[in-house]
Amino acid sequence: MRAAATVFVVDDDASVRRSLTRLLEAAGYTVEAFASAREFLNAAQAPGASCLVLDLRMPGSSGLDLQKTLAQAVHRIPIVFVTGHGDIPMSVQAMKAGAIDFLTKPYAAKDLLDAIRRALDKDTTDLGREARTRSIHARVETLTPRERQVFALVVTGMLNKQIAAQLGVVEKTVKVHRARVMDKMRAGSVAELVRLADDVGVIVATA
Repeated sequence: MRAAATVFVVDDDASVRRSLTRLLEAAGYTVEAFASAREFLNAAQAPGASCLVLDLRMPGSSGLDLQKTLAQAVHRIPIVFVTGHGDIPMSVQAMKAGAIDFLTKPYAAKDLLDAIRRALDKDTTDLGREARTRSIHARVETLTPRERQVFALVVTGMLNKQIAAQLGVVEKTVKVHRARVMDKMRAGSVAELVRLADDVGVIVATA
């Protein structure tokens, strides 16, 4: 994972950026360091798993401000906060907003590396889940309106004859649409089709 992982560092102290970069590169990570939240937001983000090591107190936008901004993104990058100030209310706020950890300087290198590992593990899992969600939604988009209706009814557990009665068509027609739905959704069974719908909260209109 480390070879493809990027750790972003945002800290206004140049010496801190240098020391963190050395530590993280020695641990095998790709590191991109920024002096401010604005610099980070203006930079193109590397693909693959990543996390953000973020200073709490900085001129301009604080670490908490950047956390709030990033929370609006489609993909939420995991954040490890570091600070020279042991501010308990701020640490509680950061953790409630989803931070992976909140470390007070001086912190042990092992604690930081452990937090980064957890953050990258989470990001890898999140990216996989998001890719699966996009794939399933893309499959749903290939269904015709009638196939979507059949899909919506099949995942409720209705039999072909019940679906036929519901839609006002013959059972043979339902069987054809059902087979196409299974093929397009790449589902080997009704149970798998139900999981595909449930996993991503797919709601298919029946009218």
